[in-house]
Amino acid sequence: MLQATEKEDISPSSDDTKLKKDWSSVKDIRQESKTFGTRLLENKEDVWRHNAWDHVDWDEEQEEAAKQKVSLQSNNPMALEEQQKYLKNPSEFWNTFYKHNENKFFKDRQWLKVEFPELHNTTNIDSGNKKIFEIGCGAGNTMFPLLAINKNSNLFIYACDFAENAVQVVKNNKEYNPNHCKAFVWDLTNKHIPIEYIEPNSLDIVVLIFVMSALSPNDWNQAVDNVYKMLKPGGLVLFRDYGRYDMVQLRFKEGRMLSDNFYVRGDGTRVYFFTSDEIEKIWGSKFSIEQNAIDRRLIVNRHRKLQMYRIWLQGKFRKLPNL
Repeated sequence: MLQATEKEDISPSSDDTKLKKDWSSVKDIRQESKTFGTRLLENKEDVWRHNAWDHVDWDEEQEEAAKQKVSLQSNNPMALEEQQKYLKNPSEFWNTFYKHNENKFFKDRQWLKVEFPELHNTTNIDSGNKKIFEIGCGAGNTMFPLLAINKNSNLFIYACDFAENAVQVVKNNKEYNPNHCKAFVWDLTNKHIPIEYIEPNSLDIVVLIFVMSALSPNDWNQAVDNVYKMLKPGGLVLFRDYGRYDMVQLRFKEGRMLSDNFYVRGDGTRVYFFTSDEIEKIWGSKFSIEQNAIDRRLIVNRHRKLQMYRIWLQGKFRKLPNL
């Protein structure tokens, strides 16, 4: 299902990729140390000095206000009869999105090198045979930046999306080279892996960036099973997605909730907002959790005097052998 999710909440102005990152701004929830990030808001009077602040915790009043907002949404969900069109064929709405927008939502994720250096390491001239699979490729937001810097003749990148129009956008890109990459239509929630392209136990890295949030919670287990089947023993999942009470969640109006923390945007695409505990539960049965981190950032529009609280979750999950 998903695979066109790189709207990254539709509005380009609110996408974290617009903020260049020279340091990691995430904190693993299992670590006590607070020595992450380099821009910490220690005095609230300084808030307008920068465009972004790392790991800004909420006070009790903000937390309670967020819970009340979500409770109101929950008490006024989308009508059951209306929900069916969004649950039955979600790829239809992503196809429409890319039909109208084509490659306008291509994002050069400059933060990848900071948060996921494992990806950039595969592009080194001496890295050997490496296979990466970008699931939910959208316009090729991970694949093309990697190919642009690649020095490894033995690196091959697969990319899929369940929206046919998204895959066509990728193939129409002038940087698309079948000798080094392959894009195709596939649904992560399919009961079968794309064996015609990818053999079981063959991938070194699977990239899931703003992908799982577009899936129905009922499909999470199937998605995890498919990723497990395709990765080599010791292979790595690189994950980033929306966190609970992110600004985007709190902006939803009544009548947009499908089920708890699962919503429909105005254009018909879907989005879920996770907790770190849910991530542990979803991936922990088959993978070693090497990172389960949260990125809490305060984005500041100094001109308009706006403060926007963003919450993203990030993880690295290693495939356990012989399960």
